Amino acid sequence: MHRFVSFIAVLLLPVLFTSCKSSYEEIDLSQYFGGLNGSFVLYDYQNDEYICYNPQLAAERFTPASTFKILNSLIGLETGAVKDENEIMKWDGTEYQIMKDWNRDHDMTSAIKYSVVWFYRELARRIGEEKMKYYIDTVGYGNKDISDGIDLFWLEGSLNISADEQVEFLKRLHEDKLPFSQHTMDVVKLIMPGEDGEGWKLRAKTGLNNLDENNYIGWYVGYVYTDDNTYVFAMNMFGDDVGAIRTGRIKIAKEILKHLGIIR
Repeated sequence: MHRFVSFIAVLLLPVLFTSCKSSYEEIDLSQYFGGLNGSFVLYDYQNDEYICYNPQLAAERFTPASTFKILNSLIGLETGAVKDENEIMKWDGTEYQIMKDWNRDHDMTSAIKYSVVWFYRELARRIGEEKMKYYIDTVGYGNKDISDGIDLFWLEGSLNISADEQVEFLKRLHEDKLPFSQHTMDVVKLIMPGEDGEGWKLRAKTGLNNLDENNYIGWYVGYVYTDDNTYVFAMNMFGDDVGAIRTGRIKIAKEILKHLGIIR
């Protein structure tokens, strides 16, 4: 049976994220963004240090878009909105021309892999405004504003989060310090999409949205696990070419990770 964490536990939870600006190494990664504006933040566990590109932008909050699916998954599992990551939600038959993979039934494992918006909008409606607001407030996720509606707030712009805050949220997930059961956190870390290379595993989530007319944001946030270290990163990029943002966000992040010697 799922229930809220106790009031005392809530008081003990840190609800404010620490900016990387207090202990970061600022580096120039502009060559990887191809003239587009963007930021990159990385935390290195072994050395307990941050690397930041464009720290002023990294501290600015924007819509999380589909990167919110990480927290939405945690809340959905914890509250019993779905019984587990394998529960099937039925597709209602609405055809999505751009995202063909959305046009079928999904469980959470496939929905986060293919970033299925209709699945996560339904999940949010099942969670409900009261429980959603409770957990977003308790986690301290970005500006904690869900006023744009229970199934739209992470898409329409009321909820905003910075790259700095994305990293701190993911650090707390990695360290099992979020207000969710161990099982819930383990499942979400397991189903995050990514790829494996020689000596490393990348697990991360994309996000894409329009901030205003002809101005798009692309996100890529997550983890790299190597044989002897763990890294947490968040990257965002901005531009008027949605295709370039869509294809560039993962490519650029991986090029940066290669430049830093983290992946090959």
